[in-house]
Amino acid sequence: MLTRRETIMMTAQNQSTYSRLYSLKKVLYETDYSRRKTKMVCTIGPKCWDPEILVQMLEKGMSVARLNFSHGDHKLHGETVEKLREAFKRRKDFQCAIMLDTKGPEIRTGLLKEHKTVNLTMGQTLEITTDYTFEGDENKIACSYVDLPNSVKVGSTILIADGSISCRVKELKADGVIVEVLNSATLGEKKNMNLPGIEIKLPTVTEKDENDIVEFGLKYGIDMIALSFTRFAKDIETVRDLLGPRGAHIKIFAKIENHEGLEHFDEIVDAADGIMVARGDLGMEIPPQKVFVAQKWMIKKCKEKGKPVITATQMMESMIKNPRPTRAEASDVANAVLDGSDCVMLSGETANGDYPLICVDTMAKICTEAELCFDYESHQVMMERASIRSGFFTPQEAIAVSAVRTSMELEAKAIVVFALTDLMPRLISKYEPYCPIMGVSVDEHVMKALTASRGVVCLRVPSFQGTDQLIQFAIRSATERRWASKGDYVVVIHSTDEENPDQSNVLKILTV
Repeated sequence: MLTRRETIMMTAQNQSTYSRLYSLKKVLYETDYSRRKTKMVCTIGPKCWDPEILVQMLEKGMSVARLNFSHGDHKLHGETVEKLREAFKRRKDFQCAIMLDTKGPEIRTGLLKEHKTVNLTMGQTLEITTDYTFEGDENKIACSYVDLPNSVKVGSTILIADGSISCRVKELKADGVIVEVLNSATLGEKKNMNLPGIEIKLPTVTEKDENDIVEFGLKYGIDMIALSFTRFAKDIETVRDLLGPRGAHIKIFAKIENHEGLEHFDEIVDAADGIMVARGDLGMEIPPQKVFVAQKWMIKKCKEKGKPVITATQMMESMIKNPRPTRAEASDVANAVLDGSDCVMLSGETANGDYPLICVDTMAKICTEAELCFDYESHQVMMERASIRSGFFTPQEAIAVSAVRTSMELEAKAIVVFALTDLMPRLISKYEPYCPIMGVSVDEHVMKALTASRGVVCLRVPSFQGTDQLIQFAIRSATERRWASKGDYVVVIHSTDEENPDQSNVLKILTV
């Protein structure tokens, strides 16, 4: 228990930190938006297929281009990849990965008679049948989940169309259920359906997902996979087996969208290369007032493990139709950054929205403002303590901590790290230095992987031979990016063995 003196000192320290992070100056003065660290995932769709728009999205901050395989076919997505690669060629100084987001084991309602919407009334009885050939009306609709009557029980909640329709199960039948509709609403065809708290008896990786991963992902050389509805660590291993040696470099992000994913989160984060906090379906599975708690908990776990984390869904939803976000949306993006997100994601805002470029630009500026209010010193201490407590404080992690701490104490302008894999840059990113991290690598796959790590910018070199010359090349690149100028300090991490740079056993402090 703290003494009165310790309590007073801690309160004074917290007040001092608050005054340093939040001030009138930060509100009224212009901000340099070129120093953003948080990465942005942008969903590609009809409103941004034009290569010229894609080029501008790169310039405004797109780091990962997401292909949503819940929509479209291989031909359409293939054409999108070609347009993306055309944009990449036109802006070789910007780094961007391509992500395949799987459809996953979705449950949907069926078709309706004459394809017309139906009106449901609060208090009415509705039958939901597992005969998916049935064309529904206001009294009976179809559901794609054959095991529905064996999964739910009387009193269970069923949510339809992103939760806009709530139902309570009243009776179980052999081929369906009878429910009470809890609110009046209009229902269209093939709407999503959620069963909060219910174990779904469907495979995480469906036949469609397998085909998309193997026949499209490997064929078109995608860089990342977002695995929808990840529930167990074995789901990640299933995808790794599908990818095989040919796709060993592809990073797998587990999308956490239900109770099972939360309950097995520790094993999932160990198995996956990263995590996506998919708040849409998650908000159907747990009470909405709990979503922010889950978000913060998952982000903290990811940071402790040094795994990149993406916060996603409805971040700036109103910008699908409006040129400005709501104040609540701006705060949502900022809080995701303050929580420690490596990436924030745009979905319909860029894929189908009327203002994709304005949306990317606005999100980038919000991220930068939030980073200026991030408590880097406290974060670094917290992560170091967490790593020591875990018992996995490796020599590489010790080097990463030393580099970050040194950069802070000397106010270094950059940390340069030579890397054959993405491990050391990720470890440095975990500890959140003030300055940018330059990952120097010979491997294009490593550079693509690091597009999802906060604060990391990559520099490609032809080989690791001639370390001293490469260090000078990296420092020149840092000055050209206006990170550093004459007289500034730069922290450098490399190996004494040029053939094995990931040993990372040398830490240098150099003056520009």
